[in-house]
Amino acid sequence: VQLQASGGGLVQAGGSLRLSCAASGRILYISDMGWYRQAPGKQRESVATIHSGGITNYAGAVKGRFTVSRDNAKLSIDLQMNRLKPEDTGVYYCNAQGRRMDGPPFGSWGQGTEVTVSS
Repeated sequence: VQLQASGGGLVQAGGSLRLSCAASGRILYISDMGWYRQAPGKQRESVATIHSGGITNYAGAVKGRFTVSRDNAKLSIDLQMNRLKPEDTGVYYCNAQGRRMDGPPFGSWGQGTEVTVSS
């Protein structure tokens, strides 16, 4: 199972970016999808997750500014990021967990897309 992320870039504080990530492969279903980020010198942290049923969870630092959504038919997840702050800078990774068509579960990461917010 592979995840392909896109949409990062450079933006001024207060601006917006939209990240997208699509899964491919012999996938039976995806249960949880999410976005994580890793700032320079810090550990990777959860930003937003969404279950196949639509239940979402956000990190406190992004709540009210970021919106996560998914398209189960397209096996994709998006992250709309508004009112960006310099502290949102980092490499953003998408993640998906589910089960393959031939049976085994999977947990996969995208390649990461860089977001830089200038002050």
